[in-house]
Amino acid sequence: MKQSGNTILITGGGSGIGRALAHRFHDAGNTVIVAGRRREALEETIAGRDNMHAIELDVESAGGVADFARRLLADHPAVNVLINNAGIMRFEKLDEPRDLADAEATIATNLAGPIRLIDALIDHLVQTADAAIINVTSGLAFVPLLATPTYNATKAAIHSYTVALREALAGKVEVIELAPPAVQTGLTPGQETRPGYQPLDEFADEVMALFAQQPTPPEILVERVKFLRNAEAEGRFDATLRQLNDFATKTREAEAR
Repeated sequence: MKQSGNTILITGGGSGIGRALAHRFHDAGNTVIVAGRRREALEETIAGRDNMHAIELDVESAGGVADFARRLLADHPAVNVLINNAGIMRFEKLDEPRDLADAEATIATNLAGPIRLIDALIDHLVQTADAAIINVTSGLAFVPLLATPTYNATKAAIHSYTVALREALAGKVEVIELAPPAVQTGLTPGQETRPGYQPLDEFADEVMALFAQQPTPPEILVERVKFLRNAEAEGRFDATLRQLNDFATKTREAEAR
């Protein structure tokens, strides 16, 4: 992926990882479009920055995604990079019947949303020079957090989808997976300052250094996520599963006190 001169669309660009990467890609000399549900948050992301734009998008709506794609390409026909970053993470209990609204919303946003947006833009991207699709997954795609089962499942699905997409688009569109570890963002309550999570700026700086490698790695993996990404290949999946979830349980108990 080239480092500058792109027109980049980032979903979920109003906060967290999306906002941090939007600023860094913009600083690197790219035009950046941030998309998301909350107009106010998007405006905060682009404030004071030329060649940054905001468009509202609800990835849960199939019709909304199609309409968004039409508006995007009409206003920004040079877009050549799509970063599917929008996502939600909900805590769920599996040992009792429950309202499945959280699970269904997670699937709609984290899985159906990126698939719909890729589909809406694929004709354009395959005809555009230096095109790239970057799907943001998670270290939890590889070792699950027991309290967020549907989130883990959607990220595992997008990992698999990205592998297939990379092969299907070989020679046409570069396909990259970005798998973050636990990062200090507002994804869940209290996460922005949670001990043991990677500071957002540190994560974003490390990500940009990896993107600067030539050729760009097919998987962007900061050092902290390799503990999860490589657990199964290194024969320590069961131990990592226990370690991850013991840490998460202790952290939640400490925050509840």
